[in-house]
Amino acid sequence: MDLDRFAADAPADDAPGDARVCVVATQPETFERCRAGFYPAPRSYDRTRAAFEYMAFYRTAPVSAVTHYARVVDRTEQTRGDSGPMEEDDWQALIDPFSEERVVVVFEFDDLVPLERPVENDLNGVRGAWYCTVDDLREAATLSGLRERADT
Repeated sequence: MDLDRFAADAPADDAPGDARVCVVATQPETFERCRAGFYPAPRSYDRTRAAFEYMAFYRTAPVSAVTHYARVVDRTEQTRGDSGPMEEDDWQALIDPFSEERVVVVFEFDDLVPLERPVENDLNGVRGAWYCTVDDLREAATLSGLRERADT
Protein backbone atom coordinates (compact mmCIF):
# COMPACT_ATOMS: atom_id res chain seq x y z
CA MET A 1 0.00 0.00 0.00
CA ASP A 2 1.31 3.46 -0.92
CA LEU A 3 1.10 5.29 2.42
CA ASP A 4 2.84 8.38 1.03
CA ARG A 5 -0.12 8.88 -1.30
CA PHE A 6 -2.48 9.06 1.69
CA ALA A 7 -0.14 11.32 3.66
CA ALA A 8 -0.07 13.74 0.74
CA ASP A 9 -3.88 13.96 0.91
CA ALA A 10 -3.85 14.89 4.62
CA PRO A 11 -4.07 18.53 5.71
CA ALA A 12 -0.82 20.05 6.95
CA ASP A 13 -0.09 20.08 10.69
CA ASP A 14 0.30 23.85 10.69
CA ALA A 15 -1.91 25.01 13.57
CA PRO A 16 -0.41 27.64 15.91
CA GLY A 17 1.41 25.84 18.71
CA ASP A 18 -0.19 27.94 21.44
CA ALA A 19 -3.77 27.33 20.24
CA ARG A 20 -6.06 25.83 22.89
CA VAL A 21 -7.29 22.27 22.28
CA CYS A 22 -10.10 20.23 23.84
CA VAL A 23 -9.16 16.52 23.85
CA VAL A 24 -12.11 14.11 23.91
CA ALA A 25 -12.54 10.35 23.73
CA THR A 26 -14.20 8.87 20.66
CA GLN A 27 -15.46 5.39 20.02
CA PRO A 28 -15.27 4.15 16.40
CA GLU A 29 -18.77 5.39 15.42
CA THR A 30 -18.08 8.81 16.91
CA PHE A 31 -14.71 9.06 15.17
CA GLU A 32 -16.40 8.30 11.83
CA ARG A 33 -18.66 11.33 12.44
CA CYS A 34 -15.53 13.35 13.24
CA ARG A 35 -14.16 12.35 9.83
CA ALA A 36 -17.44 13.71 8.41
CA GLY A 37 -16.74 17.03 10.19
CA PHE A 38 -18.74 17.03 13.41
CA TYR A 39 -18.71 15.96 17.05
CA PRO A 40 -21.80 16.33 19.30
CA ALA A 41 -21.81 16.82 23.06
CA PRO A 42 -24.84 17.07 25.36
CA ARG A 43 -25.38 20.75 26.20
CA SER A 44 -24.88 20.04 29.93
CA TYR A 45 -21.23 19.04 29.36
CA ASP A 46 -18.73 21.73 30.38
CA ARG A 47 -16.88 21.45 27.06
CA THR A 48 -19.87 23.02 25.29
CA ARG A 49 -19.14 26.30 27.11
CA ALA A 50 -15.33 26.17 27.25
CA ALA A 51 -13.16 28.35 25.02
CA PHE A 52 -10.92 26.48 22.57
CA GLU A 53 -10.04 26.64 18.88
CA TYR A 54 -9.29 22.96 18.17
CA MET A 55 -10.51 19.50 19.16
CA ALA A 56 -8.28 16.43 19.38
CA PHE A 57 -9.54 12.88 19.35
CA TYR A 58 -8.49 10.04 21.61
CA ARG A 59 -9.61 6.92 19.77
CA THR A 60 -10.66 4.12 22.10
CA ALA A 61 -10.30 1.57 19.29
CA PRO A 62 -8.62 0.30 17.25
CA VAL A 63 -5.52 2.25 18.33
CA SER A 64 -6.07 3.62 21.89
CA ALA A 65 -4.30 6.90 21.15
CA VAL A 66 -4.86 10.56 20.31
CA THR A 67 -4.38 10.42 16.55
CA HIS A 68 -5.95 13.56 15.03
CA TYR A 69 -7.05 17.10 15.70
CA ALA A 70 -9.17 19.65 13.81
CA ARG A 71 -9.94 23.37 13.88
CA VAL A 72 -13.43 24.12 15.19
CA VAL A 73 -15.27 26.31 12.68
CA ASP A 74 -18.74 26.38 14.28
CA ARG A 75 -20.77 25.37 17.31
CA THR A 76 -24.42 24.65 16.59
CA GLU A 77 -27.01 24.00 19.26
CA GLN A 78 -29.48 21.37 18.07
CA THR A 79 -32.61 19.97 19.71
CA ARG A 80 -33.58 16.41 18.89
CA GLY A 81 -36.14 16.37 16.08
CA ASP A 82 -35.02 19.73 14.69
CA SER A 83 -32.97 20.12 11.54
CA GLY A 84 -29.25 20.53 11.97
CA PRO A 85 -25.95 18.75 11.47
CA MET A 86 -27.21 15.58 13.20
CA GLU A 87 -29.77 13.15 11.83
CA GLU A 88 -31.81 10.66 13.86
CA ASP A 89 -29.32 7.83 13.34
CA ASP A 90 -26.56 10.10 14.71
CA TRP A 91 -28.63 10.69 17.88
CA GLN A 92 -29.19 6.97 18.28
CA ALA A 93 -25.52 6.09 17.83
CA LEU A 94 -23.81 9.00 19.58
CA ILE A 95 -26.11 10.42 22.25
CA ASP A 96 -28.68 7.81 23.32
CA PRO A 97 -26.14 5.32 24.77
CA PHE A 98 -24.68 8.04 27.05
CA SER A 99 -27.33 10.64 27.80
CA GLU A 100 -31.06 11.29 27.81
CA GLU A 101 -30.45 14.92 26.94
CA ARG A 102 -32.47 16.32 24.01
CA VAL A 103 -30.21 19.32 23.30
CA VAL A 104 -26.63 19.04 22.08
CA VAL A 105 -23.91 21.35 20.90
CA VAL A 106 -22.49 20.09 17.63
CA PHE A 107 -18.89 21.11 17.05
CA GLU A 108 -18.21 21.40 13.35
CA PHE A 109 -14.67 21.46 12.05
CA ASP A 110 -12.27 21.42 9.14
CA ASP A 111 -10.66 18.21 7.90
CA LEU A 112 -8.93 16.09 10.51
CA VAL A 113 -5.17 16.60 10.76
CA PRO A 114 -3.22 13.44 11.65
CA LEU A 115 -0.59 13.86 14.34
CA GLU A 116 2.88 12.97 13.10
CA ARG A 117 3.23 10.82 16.23
CA PRO A 118 0.04 9.64 17.99
CA VAL A 119 -0.17 10.17 21.76
CA GLU A 120 -0.21 6.57 22.99
CA ASN A 121 -2.36 5.33 25.86
CA ASP A 122 -0.31 4.34 28.90
CA LEU A 123 -3.15 5.09 31.35
CA ASN A 124 -6.87 4.32 31.34
CA GLY A 125 -7.69 6.50 28.36
CA VAL A 126 -9.18 9.99 28.35
CA ARG A 127 -12.19 10.65 30.59
CA GLY A 128 -14.20 13.83 30.16
CA ALA A 129 -12.38 16.63 28.37
CA TRP A 130 -8.73 17.60 28.70
CA TYR A 131 -7.48 21.04 27.67
CA CYS A 132 -3.97 21.64 26.34
CA THR A 133 -2.21 23.36 23.44
CA VAL A 134 -1.42 22.10 19.97
CA ASP A 135 2.28 22.02 20.96
CA ASP A 136 1.37 19.80 23.93
CA LEU A 137 -0.20 17.31 21.48
CA ARG A 138 2.85 17.41 19.25
CA GLU A 139 5.33 16.94 22.10
CA ALA A 140 3.61 14.35 24.32
CA ALA A 141 4.42 10.73 23.49
CA THR A 142 1.96 9.24 25.99
CA LEU A 143 -1.31 10.14 27.69
CA SER A 144 0.47 10.46 31.04
CA GLY A 145 2.82 13.01 29.45
CA LEU A 146 -0.13 14.88 27.96
CA ARG A 147 -2.03 14.79 31.27
CA GLU A 148 0.95 16.46 33.00
CA ARG A 149 0.64 19.37 30.53
CA ALA A 150 -3.18 19.50 30.36
CA ASP A 151 -6.00 20.83 32.47
CA THR A 152 -8.12 17.79 33.22
